[in-house]
Amino acid sequence: MKIKNLYKTKKPVISFEIFPPNDKYPIESIYETIDGLSKLNPDFISVTYGAGGTNQGRTLEIASKIKNTYKIESLAHLTCFGSTNEEIEIILNNLKKENIENILALRGDLPKTLIKPNGDFKYASNLIKKIKKEDNFCIGAAFYPEGHLETNDLLDLFYLKEKVKEGTDFLISQIFFDNDYFYTFKEKCDKLNITIPLIPGIIPVTNVKQIKKITELCGTTIPPKFQKILDLYKDNPEALKEAGIAYAVEQIIDLLSSGVSGIHIYTMNKVDIVKEIMNRIEKIKTCLKEVG
Repeated sequence: MKIKNLYKTKKPVISFEIFPPNDKYPIESIYETIDGLSKLNPDFISVTYGAGGTNQGRTLEIASKIKNTYKIESLAHLTCFGSTNEEIEIILNNLKKENIENILALRGDLPKTLIKPNGDFKYASNLIKKIKKEDNFCIGAAFYPEGHLETNDLLDLFYLKEKVKEGTDFLISQIFFDNDYFYTFKEKCDKLNITIPLIPGIIPVTNVKQIKKITELCGTTIPPKFQKILDLYKDNPEALKEAGIAYAVEQIIDLLSSGVSGIHIYTMNKVDIVKEIMNRIEKIKTCLKEVG
């Protein structure tokens, strides 16, 4: 099933994101994670794609396993920067062979050593146009509630509008810890007549070093009330885990109560944490289905 149809027929749509193990670990190491997450009945699971095409084969294999063995819809990430038309065509053909209908189209991180762009693609919108031309995939793309580090607010919205114009079916957000950023961004999209689903991406924070690295990479703001949590519990892993889950649940309940079409959870491959979140929002989901 195409994910865009899930957003039309079901509310709320709950999805997870996982990442492939690196080359030091056997690919089978991820299957226990998928098995645990599958029992939580997600509507789809997305599989990340390494910068510069790393882990490309693993993304395909894992996405295929999710779709064809676990019978859960999969969303395969695909980055394009530095790729040629021929390389993208091969990947699209491989996805079709595995019955994968959904792609998250991304530019990808720029290599630090690159002096000038190589390949046939510079922006995610170029990739989206290519995918739409090649086949009838459902296409997701990313958006940044706090703006992209490499642009300003105006340019960021311009690029987003381009991605939508080229055929994006739904948008998933970069992580954020203050829901007001999401609501403000949605208001801007409404004014630009961007009407496709905007899906907030939420990450439960259970590791201070890990989240510090992530926020530095993407420029996410840590609000004062969340910083207090990190400072207070940084030396107590179990307390931080409990507080991180509670904070993520608070964000999710607020977003669901405000009428978002779905929630995308960045699982960091932590099944126990996602299970706890799903347990805590179960009654909220049930209530929304009843009134929806």
